[in-house]
Amino acid sequence: MSSGEMGGGQVSGVEVGGAPLRWSDGRLLPIESCELGEPKVLAADSWLVLDGRVLAVDLHRERFLEAVGPRHSAEASRFWDASIAALPRQGELFPRVDLRQSGERVEFQLRVRPAPERTSSVVVTIHRGPDPRKQPKRKGPDLESMLRIRTEAQSLGAGEAIIVSPEGYVIEGAYSSLAWWRGDVLCLPAADLERIDSVTARTLQTLATALGIDVVEEHTTAAELDGLEVWSMSALQGIRIITEWIDGPSLAERPGRLATWRRRLDALRRPLP
Repeated sequence: MSSGEMGGGQVSGVEVGGAPLRWSDGRLLPIESCELGEPKVLAADSWLVLDGRVLAVDLHRERFLEAVGPRHSAEASRFWDASIAALPRQGELFPRVDLRQSGERVEFQLRVRPAPERTSSVVVTIHRGPDPRKQPKRKGPDLESMLRIRTEAQSLGAGEAIIVSPEGYVIEGAYSSLAWWRGDVLCLPAADLERIDSVTARTLQTLATALGIDVVEEHTTAAELDGLEVWSMSALQGIRIITEWIDGPSLAERPGRLATWRRRLDALRRPLP
């Protein structure tokens, strides 16, 4: 399956914002009926496509195949390649791939979604309940619980919920990773704090290292971020600055730094194969 020119929201039979596509016998086919019961998401991934250009799409592929696991990896690779080929090369998209289980049936699905609104800043608050994540290093199984805690945060006036360890160390957001600056040193949560392997954070760290910027990992509480510039990062939003932490630290911003790094990441976008 190959991409073509957009027309009426369709590309090579793929409708942007239309029904999910099921991977069956080597083909992507529209799902024409509702699924019975609530399917279980075993693995998922999504990325931003801007006129056919993507940041670090190979890292998204690597993360998805790892989440799928060795049992389905060969079929996952074929499904991934077909999904990439089916994506429109024009417009702003936020496609999602899943491995889903309904009863005894396990299948891959592709959703070709229009990109939601994107912003350069966000308000956050700490999720006050117990850590809802069951598989913190795999993207997919916990998406429903992440939506729930983000919705709770939105009711408090925030756009993102921050998950902390039992000791109070910041780990990640419901749908984002975190980084902060101590002067000119880029800081990330310590590696032993289990979380999703963020493609945006990995790319930021690699770029910072290449530019000669010191990168460190820390066990840090929210209170210890007081007076620092703190970023929230995701495939959809890229880098956003946290402008307010409800019931948390007072944060700072160095003028121009966010815009510079957003441009740097955007310059790394490459055309889909």
